[in-house]
Amino acid sequence: MAVKTTASGKMDKRTKEYKELKARLAKARAAKSKTAAPKKPASTLKRTASGKVDKRTKEGKEIAARMAKARKAKNSLANRMKRLFR
Repeated sequence: MAVKTTASGKMDKRTKEYKELKARLAKARAAKSKTAAPKKPASTLKRTASGKVDKRTKEGKEIAARMAKARKAKNSLANRMKRLFR
């Protein structure tokens, strides 16, 4: 199957072979998308318009509480001692 090319070396889009090739590719893409597993969302967290986690929801409040606890623990005496003697 010799596909005709244009002067610049690209495939000639007007030929029957090119059109058949494009049809096969489209058919293959459609079949692949049907068999592909649907993507599940990365997270179910409710987000604000800017994309940040909405802190008004239950999950957002839990996240905020964990982050506050982590910030508090970061400056604890034990952690400061660990940082001093690394």
